[in-house]
Amino acid sequence: MKILIGTKNPGKIAGAKEAFLHYFKDVEVEGVDVSSDVSDEPVNDEVYQGAKNRVNNLIKYAKENNIEAEYFLGVESGIFDKLGNWSIIQMACIKDKNGVESWGNSSGFPVPKRYVDRIINENLGVVMDEIFSANQIGKGKGGVGMLTKGVLTRIDMTQQALIMALTMFINGDTWK
Repeated sequence: MKILIGTKNPGKIAGAKEAFLHYFKDVEVEGVDVSSDVSDEPVNDEVYQGAKNRVNNLIKYAKENNIEAEYFLGVESGIFDKLGNWSIIQMACIKDKNGVESWGNSSGFPVPKRYVDRIINENLGVVMDEIFSANQIGKGKGGVGMLTKGVLTRIDMTQQALIMALTMFINGDTWK
């Protein structure tokens, strides 16, 4: 089964493959660099909008390049304010080849208020690299990997968001 995901991030590609392998065999996930058309550090509704935009830009790319796929995926990580508390979440959007769309999100981790403005203005990866004296945390286990001491990673958050989005596809008409 051919699946396209709107990113070249290895952690997101691995998370997508793991999510789909729970339900399908012979899964091939190909990453394509497409724009989210939102801020570098998406805030609130931009997190979902970025995932959806990636899917739509991916479908456009596939049509222009004569590429066929069963599913098109967009995953966007961002900062989310719920009742005055900030957290980092991942949102996933999936469209199948017939245009059926679903969405889901991962668990989130809290962001101390002292870092919120910097994350919004600079980007989570930059802030996390500085805090943990690392280089490009976002390309591997992600900031969550550092914060959870490796118990949960960006791969896990991507997998969670996509599994939640897959509920519309793996339950037939019962959950559509």
